[in-house]
Amino acid sequence: MSLDTFLALLGFAFVTSVTPGPNNFMLMTSGVNFGFRRTIPHMLGIGFGFLSLLLGVGFGLGALLHAYPPLEIALKVASVVYLVWLAWKIAFSRSMGEADSTARPLRFVDAFLFQWVNPKAWAMALVAMAAYASTEEPVTRVLLVSAAFALVNLPCVSIWAGFGVALRGFLADPKRLRWFNMAMGMLLVLTIIPMLR
Repeated sequence: MSLDTFLALLGFAFVTSVTPGPNNFMLMTSGVNFGFRRTIPHMLGIGFGFLSLLLGVGFGLGALLHAYPPLEIALKVASVVYLVWLAWKIAFSRSMGEADSTARPLRFVDAFLFQWVNPKAWAMALVAMAAYASTEEPVTRVLLVSAAFALVNLPCVSIWAGFGVALRGFLADPKRLRWFNMAMGMLLVLTIIPMLR
């Protein structure tokens, strides 16, 4: 892979990682409700989970989905159900983590596993591997694509958690926080729409 191609890949990885989607909406919500430090396991889970998804797609899982449509349908159904459940939990969380003893941020393993049912993550992985991995040196290409996303992921997800932290003071009012959480839950549900087409 030439340097120009790798730089283009880095740009693609950055744009797709930093734009709104389920992960970023959940990170902003976590930043508001739990602060940056408590959101770090969530951020790391996203990074490692997406890396595992990229490697899986690059080493044959993407081809398997295309070859076996019922598997793709099952993945879509699981994605919708899980996203709706997460949106419900976010929309109806009542207060910031310190005041609500039952509330907790997403754990590393939860965020890791979520990547495997996250429709945006699947779309990013499939497009990245189709566009930048090739039949020439396939292992090297898959590893380079994965490395590019690994380089940009943590800075991108940190931005969204940081947005949430910046809003904590404004959302200290329980009424504002309730409306914010409901709006974030609604936005999370809206991320399902492109997957249903």
